[in-house]
Amino acid sequence: MLNFAEVFMKNIIILLTFCLISCSKNSQVHPPVGGLLSQKDLEISRNRSRDLNQNERNQIKSWIQNQNEKFYPMAMNYWVNKEDLISKPKKLDGTSVSYQYDIYDFDNVKLYPESVIKKNVQLGKFEDLKAVENVVRYLKSGEEATLLVPSVLAFGTYGDNKKIPSDLPVIIKIKVF
Repeated sequence: MLNFAEVFMKNIIILLTFCLISCSKNSQVHPPVGGLLSQKDLEISRNRSRDLNQNERNQIKSWIQNQNEKFYPMAMNYWVNKEDLISKPKKLDGTSVSYQYDIYDFDNVKLYPESVIKKNVQLGKFEDLKAVENVVRYLKSGEEATLLVPSVLAFGTYGDNKKIPSDLPVIIKIKVF
């Protein structure tokens, strides 16, 4: 006759075996970051990005039509409320700039209570949103601008892992000082 400890151990072994077998289910394997994707995976990703970008551009254009303020497209695929901004002198890499900005969604809800402040950073030598770095190159000290930025130029597919979800186009209100 088996004692309680032997029965308990047999049940534990059976349970662990069952768990191991159930966990060995084949799941889709994703390549590591920097790994190779198949042509089909690349095509799916490319199509998703293209469709998302086009959809966001259409939504932003529609939003612009309902505003009292005019916005102008920039070559980098964002809009700014400054006409002929690219005709202004462009600051070169290495130029020191200071600026601050606030981030809003398209319902005009401020996403962070505090401003992002950058002091004496060198253009081309720091990490910021591409649209922010681009517009700062054209704004003079004291100038302000509002940017309408598709998600691909903002926080992309992953968001910021805090308050900004994935694939969220944003409004950025920026001031150079």
